[in-house]
Amino acid sequence: MSALLRVENLVKHFPIRRHLFGRQTAVVHAVDGVSFSIDSGQTMALVGESGCGKSTVGRLLLRLLDATAGKVWFDGKDLMTLSPQQLRSTRREMQMIFQDPYSSLNPRMTVQQTLVEPLALHGLADGRQRERAAELMDLVGLAPQYLQRYPHEFSGGQRQRIGIARALAVQPKLIVCDEPVSALDVSIQAQVVNLLQDLQRQLGLAYVFIAHDLAVVKHIASHVAVMYLGRIVEYADKRRLFAEPRHPYTQALLSAIPIPEPGLKRERVLLQGDVPNPIEPPSGCGFRTRCPHARELCTLQVPELKSVVDHSVACHFWQGLESRVPVGQGPALNQRLAQLQSAFRVARV
Repeated sequence: MSALLRVENLVKHFPIRRHLFGRQTAVVHAVDGVSFSIDSGQTMALVGESGCGKSTVGRLLLRLLDATAGKVWFDGKDLMTLSPQQLRSTRREMQMIFQDPYSSLNPRMTVQQTLVEPLALHGLADGRQRERAAELMDLVGLAPQYLQRYPHEFSGGQRQRIGIARALAVQPKLIVCDEPVSALDVSIQAQVVNLLQDLQRQLGLAYVFIAHDLAVVKHIASHVAVMYLGRIVEYADKRRLFAEPRHPYTQALLSAIPIPEPGLKRERVLLQGDVPNPIEPPSGCGFRTRCPHARELCTLQVPELKSVVDHSVACHFWQGLESRVPVGQGPALNQRLAQLQSAFRVARV
């Protein structure tokens, strides 16, 4: 059985020009050869620092941006070769939930108008669009009598639920979730994440879940891809990745998770310097300028993302590193997860 979504060597370079119609002077290497696949019912998380290219990948998958190179197959269709009419039809099966629940809804439209719009656009639920809008509200845990309200009358968590309902209106198979809970507090995050999981079980959805919070990723994802400077540097099942991170960047990310217990000590993996300029990325390994284990080979050769027992890592010397969470980080991560899990349980009550 083929994957629902398959991505091969996806590249996106943004040209830099002196003015609108001027000569190109440089390019921003936003995404530089990303590959992965997702099956129906799975959640693949994309994690990494701001500016690593996560959100750009999400937009490339839906062709909200045109790729510089690479291939994207969705349900057996090559998205890069579809005509505008074919793409419009395919987009019914691929939707997006945006990060900011305050700016992603049209303030001049009622909730009913917001939910009916995609139905009308795709010619769905003819003659019963209002009933379908009420069903969607109930599906995301909101009262149908709120349909005549405007976005400013809702809280942030309620607005995000409306955004989820809008994405579900056209019955998609895949949803790209672009940091859907980062603007919400912990208790509301838990409610929204629980809702996404319930909907996935009920509807068989696949998610590309873009996030910063690794504790949330641990809860919702089935697989995790760690991105750095436009490339995937580590990819694995979530249990394997959290238990045995192999790339030094992944180890640093895990060591940075806050500890809720003041008396608990742990070893931090501190990265020196800033993320390199994507206009002039370093030669060889993009992470070498901050990696404490960098050697001469790292400056000369880009490491390939090699798979070893269902765990892929792009590092020349990962076998010489301690392939586990740094000392003391395991308890810290468990404490953070316990805190979040508690919020999830409370949110389900």
